[in-house]
Amino acid sequence: MTHHDSTAGRDPEAVATVREIIGDQRICMLTSVHQGALVSRPMAVQDVEFDGDLWFFSQADAAKIDDIASEPHVNVAFSGDDAWLSINGTAQLVRDVEKKKELWNTAASAWLEGGPEDDEVVLLRVQGLTAEYWQGPGRVATVLALVKSAVQRDGRPDVGDNETVRLEGGTHL
Repeated sequence: MTHHDSTAGRDPEAVATVREIIGDQRICMLTSVHQGALVSRPMAVQDVEFDGDLWFFSQADAAKIDDIASEPHVNVAFSGDDAWLSINGTAQLVRDVEKKKELWNTAASAWLEGGPEDDEVVLLRVQGLTAEYWQGPGRVATVLALVKSAVQRDGRPDVGDNETVRLEGGTHL
């Protein structure tokens, strides 16, 4: 696996790769701190072009809302056939009715009884600070590379690229 490490400015190509991985996935795992323990929950990310922020709908009385109020540091993880992504960021509760209307869709209405004007329906905005992604040639090719490496005993298998990207404030890691 190739790992890139740089201190150059924010890399637009790497951010575009993060955007592409998110665009291919709709469901992710949101990890927050709940009473001192890490807790992950499946969430549907809203279909908005990624600019460093991820948006989610939630019920106002959900446990994750209390978690974020006491500790806003979260992680959002995506997993696909050939790409994996982990975003480190901070979450905040957003009650803006206009933003809720803008993001409202049939998936939100299937999970949430109230509409975008309901006070019990809220948004979570996760502001990404860094993202780490792994891209491989796909599951079958990855398995073949792992088997080949084990059989030939020729070191670590090459199963794709790994990169850490600064999303907020500047530099590419």
